[in-house]
Amino acid sequence: MELTKAYTPNEIEAKWYPIWEKSGYFKSTVKSDAPSYSIFMPPPNVTGTLHMGHGFQHALMDILTRYHRMKGFNTLWQPGTDHAGIATQIVVERQLDICNISRHDLGRDQFVERVWQWKQNSGDTITRQMRRLGDSCDWSKERFTMDEELSHTVNEVFVRLYEKGYIYRGKRLVNWDVKLQTAVSDLEVESHEENGHLWLIRYLVKDSEGESVIVATTRPETMLADVAVAVNPKDERYRHLVGKMLILPLQNREIPIIADDYVDMEFGTGCVKITPGHDFNDYEIGMRHKLSVINILTLDGYINQEAPQRYQGLERFAARKQIIVDLESAGLLVEIKPHKLMVPRGDRTNTVIEPMLTNQWYVAMDKLAQTGLELVKNGEVKFVPDNWTVIYNQWLENIQDWCISRQLWWGHRIPAYYDKSGKYYVARTFADAVSQAGTDNLTQDDDVLDTWFSSGLWCFSTLGWPNKTPELEMFLPSSVLITGFDIIFFWVARMIMLTHEFTGKVPFREVCITGLIQDAHGNKMSKSKGNIIDPLDLIDGISLDELIKKRTQNLMNPKQAESIANQTAKDYPNGFQAFGADALRFTFAALATHGREIRFDVKRIEGSRNFCNKLWNAGKFVLMNVQQHASLIEDNVANVQNTANLWILNELVRLIGDLEFAYATYRFDVLAQKLYEFIWNEFCDWYLELAKVNLNSDDINIRTNTIEVLLVVFECSLRLLHPIMPFITEELWQIIASINNKKTTESIMLAQYPTVDEIKAEIDAGIDSIDGETANDGNVVDYDVKLLKEIITCIRNLRGEMNLNPGLKVPLVIEVGFSEVSYMPDANDMRNKLDDFVPYIQSLAKISEVVFVNNGVGVNAGADGSGSVPVAVVAGIKFMLQVEVDRAQERIRLKREIDKNINESEKINLKLKNPGFLKKAPKDLVERDTARMKELANIISHLSEQLAKLL
Repeated sequence: MELTKAYTPNEIEAKWYPIWEKSGYFKSTVKSDAPSYSIFMPPPNVTGTLHMGHGFQHALMDILTRYHRMKGFNTLWQPGTDHAGIATQIVVERQLDICNISRHDLGRDQFVERVWQWKQNSGDTITRQMRRLGDSCDWSKERFTMDEELSHTVNEVFVRLYEKGYIYRGKRLVNWDVKLQTAVSDLEVESHEENGHLWLIRYLVKDSEGESVIVATTRPETMLADVAVAVNPKDERYRHLVGKMLILPLQNREIPIIADDYVDMEFGTGCVKITPGHDFNDYEIGMRHKLSVINILTLDGYINQEAPQRYQGLERFAARKQIIVDLESAGLLVEIKPHKLMVPRGDRTNTVIEPMLTNQWYVAMDKLAQTGLELVKNGEVKFVPDNWTVIYNQWLENIQDWCISRQLWWGHRIPAYYDKSGKYYVARTFADAVSQAGTDNLTQDDDVLDTWFSSGLWCFSTLGWPNKTPELEMFLPSSVLITGFDIIFFWVARMIMLTHEFTGKVPFREVCITGLIQDAHGNKMSKSKGNIIDPLDLIDGISLDELIKKRTQNLMNPKQAESIANQTAKDYPNGFQAFGADALRFTFAALATHGREIRFDVKRIEGSRNFCNKLWNAGKFVLMNVQQHASLIEDNVANVQNTANLWILNELVRLIGDLEFAYATYRFDVLAQKLYEFIWNEFCDWYLELAKVNLNSDDINIRTNTIEVLLVVFECSLRLLHPIMPFITEELWQIIASINNKKTTESIMLAQYPTVDEIKAEIDAGIDSIDGETANDGNVVDYDVKLLKEIITCIRNLRGEMNLNPGLKVPLVIEVGFSEVSYMPDANDMRNKLDDFVPYIQSLAKISEVVFVNNGVGVNAGADGSGSVPVAVVAGIKFMLQVEVDRAQERIRLKREIDKNINESEKINLKLKNPGFLKKAPKDLVERDTARMKELANIISHLSEQLAKLL
């Protein structure tokens, strides 16, 4: 049994994932008596590859899945992908553009077939990426939102909602992308502040010689569809004009002046043109005042026949320019002002979005939203952190009916069929529609459903609904949903409403909301910025040249490409080394706070890779020592009497408790922090060094006990770490667990997750100092090791300040005659304790010999005969190195130490003099601070005495 000298993540990861998957370790079962734990993966879009946000959330979901699997739960992590209507159609259309082919050239059937080909390629890429990340999802249950079974569910839900009166068809304003020629959701519209203009236009009052109003607008082309001008009813300037008619410029059409509270008297001139056919707010005003609605744009953004003939056929922005020229010629253009405005653009095409009046399918949301509010209010669904509940409630309380139709070819086609007269029949099948219509001369609606409609059914469509399947009974509600705050409204809320409507259950009990991954500079990751990082590039490594090529290969703008190349070279001059999946997963966990933004700095993953190396080297140390002491290995840890061994077991018990809390509160950052601190600091940096001393002891009981504790703690640590870092822990565990008969399963992922009771069972019942329920700073063993660590650290610092060669062993004098430690009543107890510490001090602090003295008697003088030896004080004990010193440098050092302790003493003193602190602080805290004040006074006194000798 050997471990390679160097940690090689790619080899280990390539080895273990196929074994896990082939062995069926990821699979759930409906026959299990164990409690169920399920997570539904937010299905990634089949538009290419996974991004950092996917990798981040997948790591968290897999951590929870592996943890609960080890806890004995029957786990289902449901995988799958989303057809992503608009996004995927755009990808394929861009591929066709390269060949100068449009989807209309192919026709609907051939185009959809081409998209299916793309889906197969992209879907395979995505699932390969998931496996490289270590995702332990149940691949036997993988689903796609357009699978035949899921499509059946979508149709069934649509028909049932229609039959209940929730779905209707109506003509209303929608966000319209003139390039895609489809309605888009609010989620697919990004509004950014841009430089624009405010045009002030004169509208003449009818039958009033010379009187006019000035209207300010940012979109003069839409004046062709104006139906009124509105003023605030409280505005004294225009009150006398309310009810009169205006002459619409360039058309000589009459429109009324109306009064509405919506108008801001301070904006522009206080007069607002009302264009219900091309503005959402105007549409609402138009409905209140029963105004007509005029649409002057074609679906591709050109002026239609509703406008004067001279503008018909002009592209919308070309029409704007012509209208400005015509207004100026007519003397009706008063002024043009620079103006910053929010411009809505399609997130896929960057095209300015038009509010467009079109016939669409809608879901009435009032009743569904009320249910969604009640389910969260009564605690059936909980948000973590809880503050997201407020955001969720605000949206549902102000919800609008949901436009669910899209004018695309890729997606779930709406199950509505039209006869020659235009009457439609909503039906589950064509045959059903024929039965309703009494004729087979029917045409199915060309529109498809909004992607969010089908993904909103994800938690029950994947489990076989509308059939009453065992999976539906066992895994719904799921345990938790891990998702970003940006889709609370568009996916989370809709899943809650729709799942409850059709199953009577909530889709998940908790929703853990994560922040969004940004780059190291705090910028959103996007292709246009060239700062996207592919998770696999961090796992497998990539050269700088390849990274630049990847970020710039599809950019048409040479200057943009050059800028991105330069920034990439500046940020990552060497590209990315192969960090491995475990290092990336650990980094994701460490970054998973409850904040809104998460900055990803590659330096963090470098630290995680170092942590992997540390763990690997610890494994080599443990393996080497257990092989050397194989005859000492027993089945359990009995008669634990050694302080160092008791301490590390106590720390392990405390760690398990901390991790349980972190899992319960979804504090993945705390989870990573606690594991890091224990394994790197306590186990590797301290316990392994203490264990080296024990293993060289003449006492066979100490050697036996140490080798047993070493195995127990390391094997247990591997199981604790496995959910975050599955590959390296599996590789190490297979060897380590075999040594002391802990390998009771074929894989660490099936082994029992450590418990406090398990560790206690490893320890002799008579050892009172190991108590997972009451372990705290008052524990004697903890105090002893804390004191030992302080002593060794103090001596190491002293050596460093004296610039001693690290390998040089020097004598140490310890003066114990004035000890004051709260749990040790006299100097004799301290002396006995220090006697036990001597082997550790000599080994860890490079001490040749230790001499004990009382009140300075027997301390050798310095080289100049003055008694000037470097001295440090810990817990009222003097530690003096028998070396020559530079008197001037030693005075500087002692003054610095005195100042440091005085500062600490003053801070504590301020607290103890504060009546508010004394009133609110726990008694033990006040006692601890008081004792520390006394200890600091002793330290300052003794350091001052030493300084006086050098003056």
